[in-house]
Amino acid sequence: MTPDERATPQASRSARHPGVPEAGRPRRRRPGVWVGRAVVGLGCTALLGWMALAIAFDFALLGPPGLRAGLGALVPVGAGVALWRVRPLRWVVAGILGAFVLVLAAWLALPPSNTRDWQPDVATLPFADFDGERVTVHNVRNAVYRTETDYTVHLEDRTLDLATLRSLDLFLVYWGSPLIAHTILSWGFEGDQYLAISIETRKEQGEEYSALRGFFRQYELTFVVADERDVVRLRTNVRGEDVYLYRLDVAPADARRFLRRYLQEINQLRARPQWYNALTENCTTAITRLAGADARRSWWSWKLFLNGYLDELAYDIGAIDRSLPFAVLKAQSHINARAKAAAADPRFSVRIRDGLPRMAPTGEGKG
Repeated sequence: MTPDERATPQASRSARHPGVPEAGRPRRRRPGVWVGRAVVGLGCTALLGWMALAIAFDFALLGPPGLRAGLGALVPVGAGVALWRVRPLRWVVAGILGAFVLVLAAWLALPPSNTRDWQPDVATLPFADFDGERVTVHNVRNAVYRTETDYTVHLEDRTLDLATLRSLDLFLVYWGSPLIAHTILSWGFEGDQYLAISIETRKEQGEEYSALRGFFRQYELTFVVADERDVVRLRTNVRGEDVYLYRLDVAPADARRFLRRYLQEINQLRARPQWYNALTENCTTAITRLAGADARRSWWSWKLFLNGYLDELAYDIGAIDRSLPFAVLKAQSHINARAKAAAADPRFSVRIRDGLPRMAPTGEGKG
């Protein structure tokens, strides 16, 4: 057989199987392979970053903060060395996943506590005693603020008749980015009585809130049960944050059931502390969890995680007044000027609602 004759079958095979590369020709990677590798790479990077920060922030048993930061930094450094030296790369990916599982298991086992050196405004936990339709809420906070850090805490006991509950209101508090807000719920009773509950971090003495640390096990969860002259006036008059107030379209029976769940959760936290988490257990996601599956509307949306849009979501699903365009409703719901004008008025809660859409006095609400 001549050389030309021997080359013919090879050429024929290439023609018959065009997807098969000729010997010596570099193999082209399909786009899906590169996309898959990019996804795996990004996922591993995220896991390495989370492990490094979790070790630096949360594992106090490993030593002082500087040492923990160094140990955390070894995680991505070690992974980088492995990427350089170890083949095949799937063993590196398996090692990262295995390390993540170990760190996650240890992280989930970290216990929250109710016995720390707390700041005075969250030092005493509230709790509730139920007697049929009557409930006594203990340690309702009604602090007097001279500045944000200079205040006198007053704690009160309040006995409420759930049969007289008439309304449920939502406060949205903006302190920086319009994407993120703090939420406060307030239940209104006949006679213009209001009970506000704010889900917050329980900070220790000298501790400041960090948005990054909020994703880790740095803060316990607390429910601040308070007079509106405390939790609302603190934000409007002392901190100068922008506060908006909306009346939720909730039947009194549903509002009563929701308040019972809140107070039961408060009693549970007093017995079994829980971690706060900026993603999974915060001032908005906890509300959704407590609302339960029997809520008349579905609140699940990306706007729960960028909760600066929560009022827009409430408008879209019909949970707040829709008689006005949303932009007009939001502008009218800004209460800072009202709050400052009513700063020393015992009827603070009535005056901040005066003239707001659908804000009938609670004595005129539905039964």
